[in-house]
Amino acid sequence: MKNLVKNFLVFFLVFLAIAAIFSTFSSQTKTSRVGIEALIQELNQDKVKSLVVSGNDIEIELQDGTLQVAQKEASESLSTLLSNFQLSPDKLEKVAISVKDESGWSYWFGIILPIALPLILIAAFFIFMMRGAQGMNSKAMSFGQSNAKDFNINNKDQVTFKDVAGAKEAKEELHEVVEFLKYPKKFQDLGARIPRGVLLLGSPGTGKTLLARAVAGEAKVPFFHMSGSEFVEMFVGVGASRVRSLFQKAKKHSPCIVFIDEIDAVGRRRGSGLGGSHDEREQTLNQILVEMDGFEPTQNVIVIAATNRPDVLDPALLRPGRFDRQVVIDRPDLKDREEILKVHVKKKPLAKDVDLKRIAERTPGFSGADLANLLNEAAILTARTDKKIIGMEELFSAIEKVMIGPERKSRIINDKEKKITAYHEAGHAVVAHFLPNSDPVQKVSIIARGQAGGYTLKVPTEDRYFHSKSDFMDEIAVLLAGHLIEKEVFGEVTTGATSDLRRATSIARSLITDYGMSDVLGPRTFGQKEELIFLGREIHEQRDYSEKIAEEIDVEIHSFISQATLKAQKIIQEQRDKLEKVALALLAKETLEKEEFEALLAAA
Repeated sequence: MKNLVKNFLVFFLVFLAIAAIFSTFSSQTKTSRVGIEALIQELNQDKVKSLVVSGNDIEIELQDGTLQVAQKEASESLSTLLSNFQLSPDKLEKVAISVKDESGWSYWFGIILPIALPLILIAAFFIFMMRGAQGMNSKAMSFGQSNAKDFNINNKDQVTFKDVAGAKEAKEELHEVVEFLKYPKKFQDLGARIPRGVLLLGSPGTGKTLLARAVAGEAKVPFFHMSGSEFVEMFVGVGASRVRSLFQKAKKHSPCIVFIDEIDAVGRRRGSGLGGSHDEREQTLNQILVEMDGFEPTQNVIVIAATNRPDVLDPALLRPGRFDRQVVIDRPDLKDREEILKVHVKKKPLAKDVDLKRIAERTPGFSGADLANLLNEAAILTARTDKKIIGMEELFSAIEKVMIGPERKSRIINDKEKKITAYHEAGHAVVAHFLPNSDPVQKVSIIARGQAGGYTLKVPTEDRYFHSKSDFMDEIAVLLAGHLIEKEVFGEVTTGATSDLRRATSIARSLITDYGMSDVLGPRTFGQKEELIFLGREIHEQRDYSEKIAEEIDVEIHSFISQATLKAQKIIQEQRDKLEKVALALLAKETLEKEEFEALLAAA
């Protein structure tokens, strides 16, 4: 930007100089140019007062004060010109004739400027091009330099542990890192070695980057942030050069924190590609390993890396002396979700009846980023309806929008499809209500959201980390209920149950191949999942069982689906009158909340 302004000023000054030069040669008094014949005619009529010869120009002043200019040939004098026209000598007796020699700076400008100006412009152009080439050369020289973002420790937006809700165990682990950075001598006196690296493991959106910034904020040390993908370029050696540049910069600002986000972009297991397709990435990884080994024992530089794929990292990264600590950041539980919501609602106007605990109860499995997005969507929905405060209605709608998708009220369906959707969702809801291991129904709707024509929202009453075979079988029964009720009421099924059948089959297969819950095949897993990057597929399942076992797996999947089908059919037949009432209520109101749904079942 500075160079652009500077070049603009230079060209502007050159333009002013040229304009001034040309204005110098322009006469302040307007003169008219005439031909030689007109001059001879004016001399014959005694109209001319004086003639001044200046080079090839003849300046004429008439008796009335009018100024004119005529031009003669360069090789011809004024006297010769006049004699050629046979002008009487007595006509010139009353005319003052003088010759003015060209001299001074205007003469030299008149001669030199037509030649010098193009040369000056050409020279200026070449200078401008040379400066541009030098700029490109400097950029080329800095191509291998680190462009890590440096977060100022005096920044007003500095993050500390107070700004990070939940993740208590992770903060406790990282608090020791803060102590190492603030009081290194206390540990060195005891012979303790400062950890070289800390690896943050967790699902996307759980706050790995935020925690790394909080460590720097608590320790009040510089924080260099760089993504793993920023190391790798199309040119070989650039990634390794940037790694060296990054660690050189970090050592100059010691003590400090180097944060490498998404380290799996360069830290994947070496030798996983074919040929030399990943040589540049592997060179970058090798340089990271060398730099982490090269830290001096007293150098207070800690590398914090984050990834959600620890299984693909090279073992050399995870050995002691590189990433000494691995901190796992889980998805927040009920209490943590409530605390996270409190952090994100600080700058949002909420209605008095807003209960954040109810919002936390309805959002199991949500990460911190999901909860922040939820509140943002609620604020957008509130602004869309021209309200000034965010209420529970907007928060519940935002939950459904994040989980399922936006409402599609403009989607027009005929009465038959609407009736099919009502019975389909009623089947899911009623079967889920009467199964002991199913989550309670919070809402049933036949309004289309996202890809779903209708939906039944089930939310667990508490966070659960283990699931039994009964839990999965009940879930399969709930998924099959919509398909079964369509067949029983309308005599045939529709494509609306496609995703339900796919999920039911997937759960049944996982029960056998992943969880070892099959009584026939026993407690073992089937299939080894490997990552094959060079095939363009992230996960590939390698079969470690015979065709006979594969056939038995298919038979067992069919058995599980059949058992769940019988369970769902029994509830549908026993509770048919209640199911009819729920379906009719959905046709009338389109949406039933938990209280309305349970009241219908209790009254039936």
